[in-house]
Amino acid sequence: MMKQVIRIAGAAAALVWLSLGAGFAQEVTPEPAPEATPTAPVFVRTMIVEAPDATHERQFFGRIAALETADLSFEVPGYLSVLNAPRGSFIEEGEQIAGLDLGAFERTVERAELNLAQAERDLERFQTLAQRNVSSEVQVQDAETARDLAEVALQDAREALADAQITAPFDGIVADRLVATFTNISPGQPIVRLHNMSETRVEFDLPERILAMIGDPSLVEFSTILPGQTEPSVLTFREIEAETGSVGQSYTISLAVEGQVSGLVLPGKTVTVTARLSIQDDAIPLPATAVITRPNGDTAVIGLLETDGALRPEFIPVDVRSSTGVELAVSGIEPGTEIIELGGHLIADDALLARYTGLIVEGN
Repeated sequence: MMKQVIRIAGAAAALVWLSLGAGFAQEVTPEPAPEATPTAPVFVRTMIVEAPDATHERQFFGRIAALETADLSFEVPGYLSVLNAPRGSFIEEGEQIAGLDLGAFERTVERAELNLAQAERDLERFQTLAQRNVSSEVQVQDAETARDLAEVALQDAREALADAQITAPFDGIVADRLVATFTNISPGQPIVRLHNMSETRVEFDLPERILAMIGDPSLVEFSTILPGQTEPSVLTFREIEAETGSVGQSYTISLAVEGQVSGLVLPGKTVTVTARLSIQDDAIPLPATAVITRPNGDTAVIGLLETDGALRPEFIPVDVRSSTGVELAVSGIEPGTEIIELGGHLIADDALLARYTGLIVEGN
């Protein structure tokens, strides 16, 4: 009897549990699956690839230079009495710069003139005596030789008198005075250092690598703005120093300033030389940040491809070279293509892109 009661109670409990489970199953409904969150676009800064410029331009630091610099000196010794050479002053061609005391030279010329006159009288006398058969032909020849020697002595005296003065051989600037007035001067002793400014030169150092790239410097268009001027002056190639400098592999290029030079332009003053060279090249200069390296080692740039109203990356393979070691030139991309300028190495193949236009948001 007791066992039958237990079975009835267990069956009742089972029925209660089943009814509760069925009710719970009817009341609890499963939650809907969350919707997929759209991928946020990557904002990128872009640029438009421009057509290659056929003219390459560079700037160099140059300096004003004279056509030549000469140390002027006397060919004869003497006492320096005149020295008209203020440093930095302009001297015109033919203007006197320095002079020796002319007294001794003038007396030498007078003695030579007197000796020549006496030699000519002696020659006439011996010629007359020879016609009368009083003197021999040898005496006449000796008199002619004495006359010729007197002429040479007079010519030397006059040249020494002329050499006792120094005149400017060209239009120039006095760079320095090397002696003082009222001193005894020996032949060949430098007196004045003079810059020849009949043609104003501009010199600058051209690296060996760039010289090898341009080839003939005479094909390059050079210009500069001289001190005191606002318009550029055309420079013409004159010469190149055929050996490199002591500090770096560079050659000195010498250019001539075309036209009149106005203002005070002294040798040594620095100027900026602009060089332009026309080169037929299909390569397009791009910033180094726009070029990326693919996992397989190829170089590429990332263009913007619009599909279904969205921007996707388009990896464009390009060939890259650098002629200067600083700027990159690429080929294999068409001008007018919009590419990513910065941060291309962070872009995945299937990334969603958006143009970066700045941090300012326009609104009401």
